[in-house]
Amino acid sequence: MKKRFNFKEITAHDTPDRSPGFLLWHISTTWRGSIEMMLKSIDLTHPQFVILATLGWLTRKGAFVTQATIGKMAGLDPNTVSQIIRGLEQKKLITRIKSSDERAKNPILTTKGSDTLKRALPAVETKDAEFFHSLTPEEMKCMITIFQKLLLQNQAKVAECKKLSS
Repeated sequence: MKKRFNFKEITAHDTPDRSPGFLLWHISTTWRGSIEMMLKSIDLTHPQFVILATLGWLTRKGAFVTQATIGKMAGLDPNTVSQIIRGLEQKKLITRIKSSDERAKNPILTTKGSDTLKRALPAVETKDAEFFHSLTPEEMKCMITIFQKLLLQNQAKVAECKKLSS
């Protein structure tokens, strides 16, 4: 017979459903699954949607942006952003034009990309509303505030670590 494992010796939580990380994992995988299923009908992956929406937001007033700017806003590393942008380019949802200094290429939405985003963004927001429908407006506001606080705190820690390692 196997020896029993004493979780009280290694965790601060009485049960998994009292662990914020475990709960975040379950919530995020459930939420992401519903988004991915819907996006499949639009022929987008979730990361492709995030990059498409981020690019649309950043260029909404006609500005040119770099892949690094897109990655920073989306919370993705440069290599991942580059791969996703290549995939979106293959689908003809974006194109890249040379920057004014010709050292980089600036991604922009194509007409097809804009049309796809016009379908995808409302569909994602509808899925979000369905997923979070049991929260009151006050709870939703609190959740967003907590998410923003965690993002800012962790972005500051990452920046500090990068500074120390360079």
